[in-house]
Parts: sequence; structure tokens; C-alpha cells
Amino acid sequence: MQFDTGKLCGAEALVRWQHPERGLVEPDLFIKLAEQAGMITSLTHWILEAAFRHIYTLEQAGRPSPLAVNLSARDLLDPRLAERIRGLFLTWGIDPTHLQFELTESALMDDPGGALATLNQLKALGVQLAVDDFGTGYSSLSYLQRLPADTIKIDQSFVGAMIADQESDTIVRSTIDLGHNLGLHVVAEGVENRDIWNRLATLGCDIAQGYFVSRPIPVEQFDSSWHTTLAA
Repeated sequence: MQFDTGKLCGAEALVRWQHPERGLVEPDLFIKLAEQAGMITSLTHWILEAAFRHIYTLEQAGRPSPLAVNLSARDLLDPRLAERIRGLFLTWGIDPTHLQFELTESALMDDPGGALATLNQLKALGVQLAVDDFGTGYSSLSYLQRLPADTIKIDQSFVGAMIADQESDTIVRSTIDLGHNLGLHVVAEGVENRDIWNRLATLGCDIAQGYFVSRPIPVEQFDSSWHTTLAA
């Protein structure tokens, strides 16, 4: 949600597994299982198909809204990733600016050279790129400067603590300034209440993400509430 307008400006695609016997299985568990079983690439392909279909549906309804999709370190090592995404664009014909890929600092640093090559291929398709969980990894500023990124997302561990902890507040403020100085949009993750929202607005942050804006909801509900405006 944008700070300057208070309007929704997009969504992030989150995977949830509702098991018929175990109930809701947390992503932290089944994502690791998928990686260990060698199924993470198949899961990524399924998510990409669903994301393209959702964006296409919104565009056809005259209600386009950007959607962010997370990519793992293993995804970045897939030499066929960019070609597969190019094929999806040919199939669905969506506007590339309505799709954003998010990558964590740790994933980028597993193979910096390979990750940069893949990101450049994706950027050539016209999509938006975001560095997720910023501040928790080990990337250097020189590497960040080389990335074809459009956005950095400040990790929720700093955002959630910024009202009570001065050091966290300083980190958030410095990161916002750094992102803007590099010409990047800045998203704050983990915005849980009005106090955090107000503080981030004062610091000039661009976009908020967190339970204060909305909890994760089924895609059908997002389709009907995409125009929501945050109450004053």
C-alpha cells in the first residue's frame, strides 16, 4: 500500500498448502521439503503459471495490479528460467510491468555472478525486480549497485522493532535514504500497526506491507478488494 495515497498498489503471491488431514501446513516446512525432494523447480513453475493467469485475468477485467513472485536460490541457478518466463509472456501476453520478482540477499549471494546474469536476463523482459529481506544478508553496496533492481524491501525484523528500538529505527531510516539515493523504491515489510505506519510515512518510505494493510487472503478476495484505501 502506498504511503502517499493510502491505496493498494499490488500484491505478493504466497503459497499455502491446506492438507486434507494435517490442515494448514506452514510454507517454511513444505518449501524445505520441496527443496530436499528436488521438487522446488516444479513448484516454481506452478506458481509462475498461476501468477501469469491471475495478472491476465485482472488485465482483461480492466483492473490491472502488479503481482510479486518470489524466486529461490535454486531458481536463479536454473539456466532455463528466463526462457520459460519468456514463453509465458508469449502465451499470456500480459504487461511485463505488472510482474515483479523478489529475491533475498542470501539467495543472491549463493552465486553472485550467476544470479546477476539471470537477473539481467529477467530485466530484459521488462519485469520489475526487488531485493527482499534487505538488511539480513551479506551483500556489499558495490554488488547492490550492480543489480538491475527497482526496489528494496526492508526486513520486518527491523520494521517491527523500530518504535521501541532506536537502533532499528536508525537502520530503517538509513535504508530508506540509501534506497532513494540509489534511485530505488523502498518497501517496508512487517507493518503491524498505526504507529509504525506513521513513523515510516514521516521517514518518506514508499510502500507498506504487513498485517496493518492486510493479512494474507485468498486470491478471490483480493480480486474483489484490490481498490481498497486505508482509512485515515
